[in-house]
Amino acid sequence: MRIRVINPNTTASMTTLIEASARAVAGPGVVVEGVTPDMGPASIESHYDEALSVPGLLAAVTAGERDGVDGYVVACFGDPGVDAAREIAAGPVVGIAEAAMHAAMLVGRGFSVVTTLSRTRGRALDLAVRHAPAGACRGVWACDIPVLDLESDPAARKRVTALARQALDRDGSDVIVLGCAGMAAFCAEVSAEIGAPVIDGVAAATLLVQSLVTLGLRTSRRDEYAPPPVKQYSGILATFMQPDGDGSRQGGVTAKEDS
Repeated sequence: MRIRVINPNTTASMTTLIEASARAVAGPGVVVEGVTPDMGPASIESHYDEALSVPGLLAAVTAGERDGVDGYVVACFGDPGVDAAREIAAGPVVGIAEAAMHAAMLVGRGFSVVTTLSRTRGRALDLAVRHAPAGACRGVWACDIPVLDLESDPAARKRVTALARQALDRDGSDVIVLGCAGMAAFCAEVSAEIGAPVIDGVAAATLLVQSLVTLGLRTSRRDEYAPPPVKQYSGILATFMQPDGDGSRQGGVTAKEDS
């Protein structure tokens, strides 16, 4: 089984971290491949960033389809482009926010999200409305550390831990969801320090994709997730060729695998 974990931003060091988190939980015989798109923002911290990350993500999925990949993880907490990727991927596509929120509901009655910048709180709340029962997400807390500083800031893990503890107390939550793929390395230590489950969406999504592939389950082609209608694309998107008869894409820009 091959699972491609796509980091929708273009920072290769973050892809390496994400890939390590996914590989740590993958089962025997599962090959995890971390991918950095050839185009897109260095980090995703706004709606603008998120929108411009989607073409690179879709190009990475297109390349994966040519390579026979079985399933995909979209490793950004905003879950950018997940619905679009499902239209063009033969196997399952799972975003880390949806995976983490579903997992949180299996181990507690309510969860809080600890994310990066305060401007991303709204997106996390939008996703909670989609992926969790009403009232299950009891709060979203921002550590106000930029995504790319999570790896280099020596105080980052301490700040995330303090916010997680505060969120449990003030929100009355049972579980903490880490609101950025760049926090994946903090998961075990934060959980041990606060004495509650802490969920890294990268690990959760990897295992969910693995389970869906094992069960032989693919995205339904009945209606919404059918291959997109054939039409012309112009300008810088002209390289995104249309689906052929079976819904797979031929051509398009590529993405880099990181190892």
